[in-house]
Amino acid sequence: MPKLCGEAFWRETLRGAHFVVAPMVDQSELAWRLLSRRHGAQLCYTPMLHAQVFLRDANYRRENLYGEACAEDRPLIVQFCANDPEVFVQAALLAQDYCDAIDLNLGCPQMIAKRGHYGAFLQEEWDLLQRMILLANEKLSVPITCKIRVFPDIDRTVQYAQMLERAGCQLLTVHGRTKEQKGPLAGVASWEHIQAVRKAVNIPVFANGNIQCLSDVEECIRKTGVHGVMTAEGNLHNPALFEGRNPLVWEMAEEYLEIVQKYPCPLSYVRAHLFKLWHHTLQVYQQLREELAKVKTLEGIVDVNRELKLRCQEEIANQKEGEKPKEGLPFFHWICQPYIRPGPRERCKENGAEKGVRGKRTLEEEEDGNSELLSKNKQKKKLRNPNKSFDPSLKPKYAKCDQCGNPKGNKCVFNMCRGCCKKRAFKETADCPGHGLLFKTKYEKSLSWQHSPRGAQSPELSQRGEAEVVQEA
Repeated sequence: MPKLCGEAFWRETLRGAHFVVAPMVDQSELAWRLLSRRHGAQLCYTPMLHAQVFLRDANYRRENLYGEACAEDRPLIVQFCANDPEVFVQAALLAQDYCDAIDLNLGCPQMIAKRGHYGAFLQEEWDLLQRMILLANEKLSVPITCKIRVFPDIDRTVQYAQMLERAGCQLLTVHGRTKEQKGPLAGVASWEHIQAVRKAVNIPVFANGNIQCLSDVEECIRKTGVHGVMTAEGNLHNPALFEGRNPLVWEMAEEYLEIVQKYPCPLSYVRAHLFKLWHHTLQVYQQLREELAKVKTLEGIVDVNRELKLRCQEEIANQKEGEKPKEGLPFFHWICQPYIRPGPRERCKENGAEKGVRGKRTLEEEEDGNSELLSKNKQKKKLRNPNKSFDPSLKPKYAKCDQCGNPKGNKCVFNMCRGCCKKRAFKETADCPGHGLLFKTKYEKSLSWQHSPRGAQSPELSQRGEAEVVQEA
């Protein structure tokens, strides 16, 4: 059966999804996707996966996709970051049986994406992107989709989208911010850019940006004409956003924790989700914030949620008639609601900074070892170990693998990382004592055994010995 394309793919495979949960690193795991689907989400993406790691690491595949098979979790799109056509397609081939489409991340604006040369930092390399999408469209049995950020210029953005469509992209998600708009500088997403892309291409388009409640979803669809709307932070603060409801924070937490017990995930994911869900409440109950940060077990997190529930219920019982929410919130703090990210000036005021002082550190400032400019996590590490230094000049320098750029083995005879070394040693039937790879030695042993009197009398053992050498690869 030929794979569906464009409108037919969106209508039949994705079931005409309008309400979409974004791919979020360490935050759109199976448990959270199932919670979101229970409350109105019609399509979910996996967290962003690294194509190269997915290709070489069986544990990474199992932890992030293979071990999470669940009939309720469809339709599902797996997102990869990559900058090499072959690596991207080989990883996608390993994932395609577990999803309905493969998405190429061209929207991540973070420093890690810049260092790794992927995400939004590929948006100027059109030849490379064309080769990646053309090859994926040719080799995969499921459609290829893309998630992008916009250029400042609308015309340039439209040309970008049309290029991706010509290459074989079957669905395009447009985040209406540039790669420079992030963190305190995020600002408002441009729906004008999204509308222009929607009019210029013939494939389905999802909009991303400025979505905090159901009315935003409806307004975005009306103004831009997109097929669906994707949300990330809006969903994290209120998983029932697509239902148009604002439930109690502890009710959402209880439901999520029940799902986690059935479909476990790292405790760091759970903690991060509850920090988002309870954001406004933890401004009131600072002690519970500290307890959530320190707790080491899922049962401990359940206990913190129970304590939060009791405190909120007590506050509700003592509430005076006609009392209004504080801090300018639309609802009382115990109700799921959006978090409006402060801009640079507001953040400076929150931190007590004087006029002219930046509210956010640059990377160089954070790494120069000055405790006043270190992040909170590094300050905590400094308290535990006063002699610890974060000076980048003191960090050990690792030589890179000749093949892939990862740190090479110090004693590798090929000057490669273990993964690349293993492939080469197997191909050339060579040894690398530094990585403990003995393909040549084992092969020679198998030949000597085969030609020995005992080996000649037992050809089955001889053949089994050769098979073990092959399996070592």
